[in-house]
Amino acid sequence: MASPTMAAPKPSPPLNIPPSNHTVRVSIIDGSTIANMPMSIMVKPAVLAGFSHVDIPSYSFLIEHPSGRTLLFDLGVRKDWEKQAPCVVKMIKDAKAGMHVEKDVYDILAENGHDPDAVEAIFWSHYHWDHTGNTARFPGSTALMVGPGFKTRFPPAWPTVADSPVQEEMWEGRELKEVEFRTDLKIGRFKAVDWFGDGSFYVLDTPGHLLGHICALARTTPDTFILMGGDAAHHAGEIRPTEFDPLPASVSLEGLRPGSRFPIPCPGEMLVRQIHPRESATKPFYEPADNFNEDGPEAERSLEGVTEFDAYENVLVVLAHDASLRDVVSFYPQEANGWKQKRWRDRGRWRFLTDFEGGLRTSEGGGE
Repeated sequence: MASPTMAAPKPSPPLNIPPSNHTVRVSIIDGSTIANMPMSIMVKPAVLAGFSHVDIPSYSFLIEHPSGRTLLFDLGVRKDWEKQAPCVVKMIKDAKAGMHVEKDVYDILAENGHDPDAVEAIFWSHYHWDHTGNTARFPGSTALMVGPGFKTRFPPAWPTVADSPVQEEMWEGRELKEVEFRTDLKIGRFKAVDWFGDGSFYVLDTPGHLLGHICALARTTPDTFILMGGDAAHHAGEIRPTEFDPLPASVSLEGLRPGSRFPIPCPGEMLVRQIHPRESATKPFYEPADNFNEDGPEAERSLEGVTEFDAYENVLVVLAHDASLRDVVSFYPQEANGWKQKRWRDRGRWRFLTDFEGGLRTSEGGGE
């Protein structure tokens, strides 16, 4: 049973997901870490409760249809990241971010009994380097699917264009195709494409962060779903709490790491007064950093749309860089379809709050 909240939740807008008994098998691949990433690049406030840098994953998703068709959504970071376009390598080094990538997604699949050459298509949520992996390792039979507008900007790319952040080799010899949102289908506030035509997997038009940004919604049982959030948000504190899912009056977290200073249980009022920059139980802890997203208003609209999905108990939102889920979910080669029975959503929902434990004073003396 959910904990009482600090405010009465408002009903979330309907998602209007068409009913279906068809599902796909989803596995979350955790193959890369970007260490010591400054929060100031992604969100504001840049420092919250002393939390200023983070080690983030860059998740990929394997989607398996019962027909045998296989897709990948995002590829994380490529192992040989220094072979990316020069402007990308310079940016990474200038940021002093640590790169920890043991294997490409191609190798992770091969070592676990999946034939990477059989992947029908790779979807890039967007063309940033920490999502595109090494697409060139897949055969020409694997299509590269990108969001609307991508082909107005590329090709050409690097090396034809010296300062391009994208490499032409990623699509050379393969089909490069934009997802076309031609029908009137909308899920939540987003245009949608029913990829397999049976209601098992939808691609969502979620613009703003970057030209052509897309998300995906996979049906894991007839009435449960995983939303692959890409970079619609970069930290769970950008999507929680909301007026649809206010902060609990008391937060209890399971399985915290040894030495954690996060009080169990933690009064929601303490988090609001001591941590939340707007002292709110119904507004997210973070906002996107200024000038971080290519189209700020569109990014805000997409972010709000993701929070509407996030309010539903039958939807597990997995942002590409949500480190708070690492101690909660099971990664590939295990599947994620049983997430609801395993309570991943409940166990991981407020886990991001431990990032702010350094700012909590368990004694009320000194207050706000």
